[in-house]
Amino acid sequence: MKPDNVLILPGWKSSGPGHWQTLWEEADGYTRVEQHSWMHPLRGDWTARLEDVLLSCDEPAVLVAHSLGCMLVAAWAGHSKNIHRVKAALLVAPPDVDREDVREMLPSWAPVPLDKLPFESVVFASSDDPFCAMGRAREFAAAWGSTFVDAGPRGHLNAESGLGDWPEAYLRLLQLKELTSPAIAPSPKMTPQP
Repeated sequence: MKPDNVLILPGWKSSGPGHWQTLWEEADGYTRVEQHSWMHPLRGDWTARLEDVLLSCDEPAVLVAHSLGCMLVAAWAGHSKNIHRVKAALLVAPPDVDREDVREMLPSWAPVPLDKLPFESVVFASSDDPFCAMGRAREFAAAWGSTFVDAGPRGHLNAESGLGDWPEAYLRLLQLKELTSPAIAPSPKMTPQP
């Protein structure tokens, strides 16, 4: 799998220096999916942007999502006709966008999409995440058909959590990258002409 087919999906306000997503992107050449607005995220805009990037990938991608990026993956998977373009997803610290305080910050994101994901996925959650109770994160993982990993009391699993390049999660990413998946057939406009 080529590094540019591992897509980094940050959450609200993106992931800055010292965030494990940024460290992985810099070390391995992964592709950050840039959004039109990190400060005022709109579910429809973010979903359309992810679809555009996935359509440009030449093989099924592995998604590496943090926070609101997890909700992006679930929302996209529930509406896209191109779910075969994703091989697997690492979903870290999903926020409870149904909770009133979170909904006020991110008004276009409720309700939480709870359909089973059509690809392998792993959810990491912290027992003291300020944006999602552990029980809710477990509910999300069960609904999505994801493997659940209790990351312990580490806040929102971001740069402030002191994870560095987070070897435990990186090992899970390597396992997801090794999964086999069918190749993407070229679109008609990409088919070589005789």
